[in-house]
Amino acid sequence: MKSIVVIPARNEFSTIGDIVKKLKKITSCDVVVVDDASDDNTIENARESGAIILQLSIQLGAWGAIRTGFRYALDNKYEYVLTMDADGQHFAESIPTILAKIQSSNCDVIIGSSIQRGNKYKRLVWFIFRKLSFLNVIDLTSGLRAYNRSAVKTLLTNDTVLYNYQDIAVLLKLKNKGFHISEIPVKMSSRNIGNSKIFYSWFAVLRYIFFTAIMCLISINNKK
Repeated sequence: MKSIVVIPARNEFSTIGDIVKKLKKITSCDVVVVDDASDDNTIENARESGAIILQLSIQLGAWGAIRTGFRYALDNKYEYVLTMDADGQHFAESIPTILAKIQSSNCDVIIGSSIQRGNKYKRLVWFIFRKLSFLNVIDLTSGLRAYNRSAVKTLLTNDTVLYNYQDIAVLLKLKNKGFHISEIPVKMSSRNIGNSKIFYSWFAVLRYIFFTAIMCLISINNKK
């Protein structure tokens, strides 16, 4: 069954080439890099390393780039779609393990999780959101994931357009639709270059907390 790795990237020229090369070497997956209007050599490095390139003319953000990759995967009849970050935080070696897990189980979504990721304040926020959302997931914002085709279709409906990233809103959407979500432990590296896709400023942190809390409350209300 056809599988593809979707990598959203903006100004990640220093890491994207090595990531694509490693994926091409150790997996049989196709690799698509969705360039989110980079102004560096991200596209050139990714293309030279063997990736399929989807170039966005305007910046859509990480989630918009991921949705673009999802649409490409559906249009080209892929059964499994995996996602990973372009900053080197995720190891290509985790992809075969995650893919094997989703192919051999009844799960619709597999999350590669790291319990050590994030500082104590971020882990506290995750703990609170786990309680609010009733999501039995340790690493709520990990971008290292595998989805089956049905889950991808659900994440391309119009009501998901304004999501911020592959985080709690995505998981709540899938959970409320009855999809089976699981996670497996993986190793991750700390980000040495660039900024977090979610917590890139204090305003972004507060906005994230506010909108995620609303999503959790909506989910609780739907359970009643």
